[in-house]
Amino acid sequence: MFVDEVEMSLRAGNGGHGCLSFRREKYIPKGGPDGGDGGDGGDIVLLCDRNVGDLVDYKFVPHARAASGQSGMGSQRHGRNGEDRILRVPEGTIVYWKDSEEKAAELLRDGDRVILLRGGRGGLGNEHFKTATNRAPRHTVPGMPGEEGIFRFEMKFIADVGLVGFPNAGKSTLTNALTNTRRPTGPYPFTTLTPKVGTIGGDRIDGPVTIADIPGLIAGAHANRGLGCRFLRHIERCRILVFLVDMAATDGRSPTEDFHTLRDELRHYEPGLLNRPYVLVANKMDLPEAAEQLKIFCRENPNSEVIPISGTTAMGLEFLKHTLRRALGALPPKIPTGMLS
Repeated sequence: MFVDEVEMSLRAGNGGHGCLSFRREKYIPKGGPDGGDGGDGGDIVLLCDRNVGDLVDYKFVPHARAASGQSGMGSQRHGRNGEDRILRVPEGTIVYWKDSEEKAAELLRDGDRVILLRGGRGGLGNEHFKTATNRAPRHTVPGMPGEEGIFRFEMKFIADVGLVGFPNAGKSTLTNALTNTRRPTGPYPFTTLTPKVGTIGGDRIDGPVTIADIPGLIAGAHANRGLGCRFLRHIERCRILVFLVDMAATDGRSPTEDFHTLRDELRHYEPGLLNRPYVLVANKMDLPEAAEQLKIFCRENPNSEVIPISGTTAMGLEFLKHTLRRALGALPPKIPTGMLS
């Protein structure tokens, strides 16, 4: 099960109460106040972990509480602090306050750490209130309650390249050929039901390139046809888009129609995606009907450079890798690690 959005009820720990106590020892009359302070409550902490793939851990346990601080004790003994509750989340997680939809935190890179809710301060014991005129104070301060709230966690993949195409256009086959992933493939639509990120290996100079494969789009996806466009959030952070067009479609559609339909669906979802740099790839060039379709496609789209490939036979894949690296190298540096606390 792949889960990229959950709602959680969270509460930090309460502070421990201050202690009301007086020193009582043999041969020490009127020993005075010795009540210790309460411990601080634990915080709710978010920790970005690259080993966490999605938010499924919180799907069926949608609440978390940090430990409360211990109350103070006599003999000036302070209560221990409550332990923090650490929630490990995947890279690219955004947290919103549910009521206002205001962004509370964003964790982009492995190791990012955010204190989402702070625990309550521990209360003061009566030892703090002794004075020359009040040698037996009976006043203490209770611990403060921890912060709490209901949040919406949303995960968006962070990848260099976003792969967009119709169902059965060969996205999973191409992803398997380019990266270290092993996506299920088949001669039928919607073999890909969940997004996945793979890595194109690189040398010490170029470095790796990550590619996000999302389920196929169809006409009307913005109106919730097929699998809808909910998975398009996973290409919002991609620096380059790859439009994968099937040059051997046999269901009555033309490659040009597919290409423009994909762009229309992106425009309905987020118009800004159309301004993203893109690479246009013609797939399934190993099939006999593809060559003629490619000629027609290039004639109908004269302003777009088309890269012919075959994910099955690996034709053109090295040139595609080179093109992607060159396009990425021409872009500004990646976004820096970002955190909100």
